[in-house]
Amino acid sequence: MLLDEIARSVSGGQAVQTSRLVEQALADGLEPGSVLNDGLMAGLTVIGERFKRNDCYIPEVLLAAKAMHAGMSLLRPLLAGGGERLRDKIVLGTVESDIHDIGKNLVGMMLEGAGYRVIDLGVNVPAGRFLAALEEHAAPVLAMSALLSTTMPRLQATIAELEKAGVRERVKVLVGGAPVTREYAQRIGADGYAPEAASAVDLVLDLLAPAPTV
Repeated sequence: MLLDEIARSVSGGQAVQTSRLVEQALADGLEPGSVLNDGLMAGLTVIGERFKRNDCYIPEVLLAAKAMHAGMSLLRPLLAGGGERLRDKIVLGTVESDIHDIGKNLVGMMLEGAGYRVIDLGVNVPAGRFLAALEEHAAPVLAMSALLSTTMPRLQATIAELEKAGVRERVKVLVGGAPVTREYAQRIGADGYAPEAASAVDLVLDLLAPAPTV
């Protein structure tokens, strides 16, 4: 099945093949939403699960994310033009005084590949700049990384800045980075912690899922 081929091309990191297959699927009349969810996303889910099990490594995940991007570049105009809802915006960055970006970049690529609109502020981002971006883009999620134990307090300082500005309740805060732990994330009041990029995508999906009706 064509959608299965698309999924395999994404999980295999074949960007050119992914573009060709997505073009074929659209030419055959498949709905863009189906191509995204049952093709591209299915492939990204496979590579994400493999990464969690240590069955593959960062270079393979990067290739899969690039393949996902190749397909999304064809689908995004159709999804927007057809009235189908793209996923929410996410503000992303490494905290102030920290210039590490490999993990952040991987998270950003996977989130974009999953259909989210990522506003990547880069590295060495002060709390005020995170806040300004959240307000400018009306983004419901802030994803921050700290790769040094000395910069971890910046995560808590940024959350405090959101509380001071009165926007904390409408923003889900996701944190990660080598020295960060789940316990630390809970202690500083973050909404979630992701140990690696694949988990970040799953976590954002959970955080933004509609609350169950009673």
